[in-house]
Amino acid sequence: MQDYVNEEPKQEINKRTGRRAYYLMMLLFGGLCITQAILNVSLRLTSHCDKESIISECNTTQPIEDINCEQVTPAQCNRLRERSIALSRDVKTLEKTNRQHVEVIKKVEEERKRLISMLNEMNGCVPSQRCPLGWTEINSRCYFLSTEEKKWEESRQQCQSKGADLVVINDEKEQNALYRMNGNQYLLFWIGLRNTDRTLKWVDGSELKDVFWQDGQPDLGGGNNTEDCVEMYHQSPALANWNDVSCQTLRHWLCEKDLCFIL
Repeated sequence: MQDYVNEEPKQEINKRTGRRAYYLMMLLFGGLCITQAILNVSLRLTSHCDKESIISECNTTQPIEDINCEQVTPAQCNRLRERSIALSRDVKTLEKTNRQHVEVIKKVEEERKRLISMLNEMNGCVPSQRCPLGWTEINSRCYFLSTEEKKWEESRQQCQSKGADLVVINDEKEQNALYRMNGNQYLLFWIGLRNTDRTLKWVDGSELKDVFWQDGQPDLGGGNNTEDCVEMYHQSPALANWNDVSCQTLRHWLCEKDLCFIL
């Protein structure tokens, strides 16, 4: 019986970097809008230098510079006017900065859509469809079951050529969902699990947690160390159908990938 060694998962490449940049730009833009609104309020509160309007504003807002709202002098009014001018200058600067950021956000959005379109085209996606043509969506993931048979390594290369990889089964829910997915109880296909240096590893480097071996498996080919790749054998029960077999055996394969980006 083989010893299982859990491997630390590798850092996954984030495919949504463009979206994060877009969200950050939107947050920045929102912050600028809030700042502008605050300045506009301050400008409104300090733009009226007649005694009556200042008293009215002071009675409903925080006093500015501890001015006695009942005794507004011309000097105080001048100070407020100077402050108003300074705020107007700041608002104009902020409006200019805002316009620049609006243009930046517009360009980021255009670039995001362009990159998503390119990525979708590379992955065989079509508009308004979450998975490429010929793929099946299961639990917000895309799967492709081959109609032909190949060796394990060749099967993986076929998946990679489609922007995917051999399936990584993360839990019992996914295992059940993939069981006899085409209705064929005799179905056999490769999964992305392989023995390397007596350690079972998923193709994405993630930790091997839940396992669904057939009774007596894995056996490494009866001690001959000739069975290093793993297939799912659907004639066995749903939660006990993994079998290790020679990587040179011809089998169908199951690819897995993320959903398509929807513009």
